[in-house]
Amino acid sequence: MDIAKVIEYTNLKPTVTVGEIDQLAADAVRLNLFGICVPPFWVKRAKRELGNAMVALVTVVGFPMGYQMTETKVDEAKRAMDNGADEIDWVWNISAFKTGLPWTKIELAKASKLIHDQEKILKVIIETSLLSDEDIILACKICSDAGADFVKTSTGYAGEGATIPHVQLMRQHLPPMVGIKAAGGIKHYKQAKDLIAAGADRIGTSSALSVINIQ
Repeated sequence: MDIAKVIEYTNLKPTVTVGEIDQLAADAVRLNLFGICVPPFWVKRAKRELGNAMVALVTVVGFPMGYQMTETKVDEAKRAMDNGADEIDWVWNISAFKTGLPWTKIELAKASKLIHDQEKILKVIIETSLLSDEDIILACKICSDAGADFVKTSTGYAGEGATIPHVQLMRQHLPPMVGIKAAGGIKHYKQAKDLIAAGADRIGTSSALSVINIQ
């Protein structure tokens, strides 16, 4: 398995420096990774560093809590795409979801239209570690009904990251055309391979070099 083809090499640390962003891009190009995921502030710089390389540029919106006003998140996504982002990892409003508000789906539908109108990809982060199995099943339905291209397990900043049982559950309750991005705590090749076997289509990791070198 050429696992490099599904890896989104990530650095979303609050202390990330420009040198680390440049290195992330250089490593992704050198190793032929699928993409890199960087903070919104660094999207324009990362786009410049990637140049014409066939490496997707991913950023986050509403990171990491997701409870910003929808208008704020929409503006953040617009700016990210204007700066060169190919894919948006949108943290959904877990607070609204837990409260049972219909706004959860309305926000994602707005996100879907905005991002798809620009022919970009929408990945929705549902933060599985904060959800029950029943919550995850409902989350998958809301995300797919709203038009998400992928559902992503975790931000990596709220408890446990991606797990095999959660990915399996998501795969059982998502349509085949909706992908799964497993992220959070993925540090080794076997771990990534097992998550792919469980149903993940993408792997988000800040340990891409370790994941690849263990093969």
